[in-house]
Amino acid sequence: MPSSPLSPAVDGLWERRDGLSPDEAAARAEVTAAIDLLDSGVARVAAVQPDGSVWVDERAKRAILLAFRLLPMTSSAAGAFHYVDRIPVKSRFDGVRVVPGAIARWGSYIAPGAVLMPSYVNIGASVGGGTLVDTWATVGSCAQVGQRVHLSGGVGIGGVLEPPQAAPVLVEDDAFVGSRCMVVEGARIRRGAKLGAGTILTASTRVFDADSGDELPRGEVPARAVAVGSTRVKAFPGGDFGLPCVLVLRTLAEDEIHDKLALNEVLREHGVAP
Repeated sequence: MPSSPLSPAVDGLWERRDGLSPDEAAARAEVTAAIDLLDSGVARVAAVQPDGSVWVDERAKRAILLAFRLLPMTSSAAGAFHYVDRIPVKSRFDGVRVVPGAIARWGSYIAPGAVLMPSYVNIGASVGGGTLVDTWATVGSCAQVGQRVHLSGGVGIGGVLEPPQAAPVLVEDDAFVGSRCMVVEGARIRRGAKLGAGTILTASTRVFDADSGDELPRGEVPARAVAVGSTRVKAFPGGDFGLPCVLVLRTLAEDEIHDKLALNEVLREHGVAP
């Protein structure tokens, strides 16, 4: 497994976190250096490994939590907008298009070529090159969004800080997340997958193949899958009720990954708005 690029001193500070205060300049300096590495993209909270597993840098999450304890409340500004917080707004946007109304916190990484419409990116999050974070979309703390992803308007990508070992939400390269989708609790959208508008995906959401009826791994949309929100009926003492699930309509071929017209056609065939 990879090793954290952050200083081991963060672990020592974590062990005595209950006794720390903003008065400790040396501790503040260690944590500030750690968050700067996240801000520049040198460090990341999580990453997909070659075998498909997810590695979480617990030291990075600890550094973020320590920042809330050690950093004092300060004023910051972005144009005419003024803020008072322990975590200032991000100031480093190398090669990124940042539309007025977009907010990103220090400690988030936005790769060159990304576009931020009026949206919000929280500390510890990573947004890959060529990705569009559309209007009113939110990328929560520590969420990892890959390259060439489209997060449509109003999408909510959930954040996670505690417990430190919890895996954040992962949206892999070339994925499309439809308007008003909610992806939370460490759920995962694999490479090239397309999620229809309004879908809710959590770590415990059941996922089914529409053609076979087979159940797929929970909380995960397979690579290149076209998936939509659906319901399954379950009997309770008080009656039969529909519980949310995710339905995989089909799997796109490799050469269909960027074909939005093909995606729209699949969704229309099943009566779903693209």
